[in-house]
Amino acid sequence: MMSNFWQQLPKPFFALAPMEDVTDTVFREVVAGMADPNFLQVLYTEFASIDGLNHPVGKRNVAHRLLVSESERALLKQKNIRLVVQIWGKNPELFSKIAREITEEFDCDGIDVNMGCPVKKVVKNGCCSALIDQPDLAKEIILATKEATNLPVSVKTRTGVRIHETERWMTTIMETKPAAVILHGRTQKQQSDGLASWDEIGKGVAIRNLLSPQTLFIGNGDVNSVAQGIELAEKYGLDGIMIGRGIFHNPWFFQPNHPAPQKEERLTQLLFHTQLFEKTWGSEKSINILKRFYKIYTSDFTDASKLRVQLMDAKSYDEIYRILQSELRDYIEII
Repeated sequence: MMSNFWQQLPKPFFALAPMEDVTDTVFREVVAGMADPNFLQVLYTEFASIDGLNHPVGKRNVAHRLLVSESERALLKQKNIRLVVQIWGKNPELFSKIAREITEEFDCDGIDVNMGCPVKKVVKNGCCSALIDQPDLAKEIILATKEATNLPVSVKTRTGVRIHETERWMTTIMETKPAAVILHGRTQKQQSDGLASWDEIGKGVAIRNLLSPQTLFIGNGDVNSVAQGIELAEKYGLDGIMIGRGIFHNPWFFQPNHPAPQKEERLTQLLFHTQLFEKTWGSEKSINILKRFYKIYTSDFTDASKLRVQLMDAKSYDEIYRILQSELRDYIEII
């Protein structure tokens, strides 16, 4: 029987949220490389469709979401950071099949069921956060996944669909006794708007305490520093904190004692990120996916916005490297 890694984590622990076209193997390695392992314990893959993973042809289009490079694998092992695969869909039998395949074929520490994504085309098909309004199906999915694997199964979700229904929904979830629940303090309707309600997250903790005290409870929403996360964990009795968009405000998020990075460090990290992306994906992924990260690094120094415009307009890796070489010529030699 494989151990439940969630129970071995320090409290409060920190996790990086699964994000579409963001938390691929490259970005996870970049974040893990900059992290103090005392402040980052869990990483998530991008969310993968069980229908896609089950399709003989479509699987190739989804499998990249589960890729873990050799260099990332070595880094996670070195820093003892755990990796969780997140899957989504609405067919319990298929959840069971894919969970079994992931367990047999993929070297990961846990499986997470996505019951939180609010994207309209996903919700329209009855998946992810739409399951909040389908409690019987949601329970069937979680139980089917648990029965198919010896990996710990967690659930990431929201407080409701149109309004907060935290107590009702958390009661449903806790009846399945998952290894962990990650609760984003927003409804489906809110998407990413407004403020996350940590009082609602606190209500979820109370339901957990009553119905499934062995389930770990992780809060998610609008956390912009490790210090803030620790304060929220203590206030609401949480086991852990999940970080999403906060990483875009500060890629050194998980290294809270790191001095404010200056231009050289920011651009050197941008260069590493770009080179790793090219090495990993080549022409398989669009360079435009990579560019969404450039704002992270090109800020808080003189003429940062001007440089950002140049990088965003670049059409090739070579052009990006020429721009960076010009900016960094006083610091490093770019090969």
